[in-house]
Amino acid sequence: MKFYFAPMEGLTGYIYRNAHKEYFGNIDKYFSPFIVPNQNDKFKSREIKDILPENNQNLVLVPQILTNKARDFINTSKKIKELGYNEINLNLGCPSGTVVSKGKGAGFLAKKDELNKFLDEIFSCSITKISVKTRIGKDNPDEFYELIEIFNQYSMEELIIHPRVQTDFYKNKPNLKIFKDAVNLSKNPLCYNGNLFTVSDFKAFAHDFPDIDTFMLGRGLLVNPGLTGKITGKGRLDKEILKDFHDKIYSDYKSMLFGDRNVLFKMKEIWFYLITMFTNNVKYAKKIKKSEKLQDYEEVVSKLFREQDILEEYKVEL
Repeated sequence: MKFYFAPMEGLTGYIYRNAHKEYFGNIDKYFSPFIVPNQNDKFKSREIKDILPENNQNLVLVPQILTNKARDFINTSKKIKELGYNEINLNLGCPSGTVVSKGKGAGFLAKKDELNKFLDEIFSCSITKISVKTRIGKDNPDEFYELIEIFNQYSMEELIIHPRVQTDFYKNKPNLKIFKDAVNLSKNPLCYNGNLFTVSDFKAFAHDFPDIDTFMLGRGLLVNPGLTGKITGKGRLDKEILKDFHDKIYSDYKSMLFGDRNVLFKMKEIWFYLITMFTNNVKYAKKIKKSEKLQDYEEVVSKLFREQDILEEYKVEL
């Protein structure tokens, strides 16, 4: 089995990735939050910093690009290849309204002729291997049947399918009927992404899809960074490890960002998911959210780790 860590904008940058690799691992590929090419053919400083090889040592990173212009994808691919990367991921899955309104991400799926021409151009250039992360359509699941005919024309490293339409965002259940059809129809290797939050979720999916051996997890890993370790039986999760993991991220953000507010913004995003692991977590979640100074934040986090425990369902034992 192979496990990938899905890109989550604002959350899974190189500071988080490095801490996760150090304390949990069990991830075959990490995917970077998407890079948006601009008219100047230059990276934003935060984008280039996030994918610099020196900031991503000892892990496999796949940079992701979000665009609907083949020229921009190709030019950006050349620069990414110069950094030493041999695979790039195309984002056809982002459901954000601002992204979709520009015809990018999942919004590109509605423009099938343009998408086909785009794919033809970027695959013809063969700058690097290309994987594609997609939803099954913009508005209707049946859009997928035309999309898979398009995808099958190109030799992809992998086709990563999140079986929701754009208008679902992250609501409703993944459409496993459509994914089953994808297994039968796709000429490209498949990776499944969507609602794998627990070992039980994983086992249920694996039972129904025994031929799928590649999985991308996102929110499930943000809630439980040791989830893949628990699935494979190759990891351990206790409060000490989780505290060290938190402290590594916190320390690195303090050294990189200026001002309490910027550091707290990053940490509060992480705790939105991580707090779920703890017993009696509601009052601590409120105090973390209300923290305005690092000292206040440190006090409540310290109390949380001292006074509460990880829920049994999340614990991982060797």
